[in-house]
Formats: sequence, C-alpha cells, structure tokens
Amino acid sequence: MLDLLLNLALGLALGTLGGLFGIGGGLIAIPVLGVLFGLDQQLAQGTALVMVVPNVLLAIWRYHQRNRIDWRHAVALGVPSFCFAILGSAIAVSLDAQRMRLAFVGFLLALAAHTLWRAYSQRAPGGTTLRHPWPWLGVLGAGGGALGGLFGVGGAVLATPVLTGVFGTTQVIAQGLSLSLAAPSTGVTLATYALHGQVDWALGLPLAAGGLLSISLGVRLAHALPERLLRVAFSAFLVLSAVMLALEV
Repeated sequence: MLDLLLNLALGLALGTLGGLFGIGGGLIAIPVLGVLFGLDQQLAQGTALVMVVPNVLLAIWRYHQRNRIDWRHAVALGVPSFCFAILGSAIAVSLDAQRMRLAFVGFLLALAAHTLWRAYSQRAPGGTTLRHPWPWLGVLGAGGGALGGLFGVGGAVLATPVLTGVFGTTQVIAQGLSLSLAAPSTGVTLATYALHGQVDWALGLPLAAGGLLSISLGVRLAHALPERLLRVAFSAFLVLSAVMLALEV
C-alpha cells in the first residue's frame, strides 16, 4: 500500500510538470524511473507512456479550453506523427539502451540551449497565428512522431521550440499544439512497447492516476506565468531531465 501511495504521489508531481510544459510528464518520468526504480531505457519509456497517454489527452482538452486549437493544425501534426511513430517505435525496441540514452541526453541539451537563447533574444514576441502555411506542420509532425517513437517521448519537446522559433507562436500556443502531435504518436508507441513486453503496468497505472489528478493544475500555471519565465523554466526542465538521464549511463 505504501508503494502504491508513493507512486500515486510521484504521478501527481509528474502530471503537474506535464501540464505546465505541455509534454504529458513523460520526459521527466523516464529518467526518474531509471534512477529510482532501476528500469532500463526501453522499459522506462514504455512504463512512462502508461501515464503519458491519458495525461496528454486531458492536457489537450485543457489547453483547447483556454486557447482554441485549430483542427486543421491538429490533423496536420497528428496524422504524420502517428505514421512515423510506428516506424520509430519498431526501431527503438531493438536498439542498444545505453546508446539511446546518450542520444536523448544530447538532444535535450541542444533543445535547452535553443529555448534559453530564444527567451533572451531580441526577436518579436510570438503570436496566436502561424507565420507559415499550416500544411507545413506535417513536416514537423513526421519528425516529432519519429522522435517520439524512438524515445517514448520527445515529439512534443521538439515541436514546442520549432513552433515558437519557426512558426512564430507564443509558448503556450506551441505547447497546446505540441500535445496534438504527441497524442497519436504516444498511443501507438505504448502499444508497440506493450507488445514487446516493455511496460511495467503495476508501476505505470498509479502514475497515470496521479497525473490525471494534477495535470489541470499544471495547465493553469502555464497560462499564469510570463512568456519569458515559462521559456526559461522549460529550458531548465530539459537540462534537469538530461542530467538525470546521464546519471544512468
């Protein structure tokens, strides 16, 4: 019973972070599961997805309530994401876990540096409309889906800085759209990992329950914080996740 309560409390914390940064909580859950529970990379990714999938669906709705998500944008991101996630997850289950972890660490650090630079550069502030035609979102959806399939998470993390930097959206708009990309790719990736026995359901389900209870709080916090502060916090979050993953190497 104590283990169950602790896992539920961990899910509450991860769900709040997932709502705050628009990632479903999996990015921090993977290194936490590796460090605290000793899971290898693939098993940690599969278990984290048990929490991520319902968290992402609820977070999409909460972001949509505050900043309406255009269904064309969601489809342009989601359909390619789904297709390329199938390919990425099929490759991931056969790769070396340590090399995957190192690659993910480098990816997170690069994104953190880019996000921090964006926070303090003298560029025009983001808006609520896209700077480029919406069909170009399909390219981002394909890349994010492949990345999400490989690492269990990562598609939404990639999409957020691309949407702010290339498409010119605000951070909160980008985070809401990123969840539209993440939803189909995380679902198919979870199914693939489960079919290969890379999911600890007894651990993942309490995390999911805790996340569902707290993710709405994270979404409210995201809309309350100033734009620059949210970007700096997002960058710090990426660095923390990378450090925790590096501790497993």
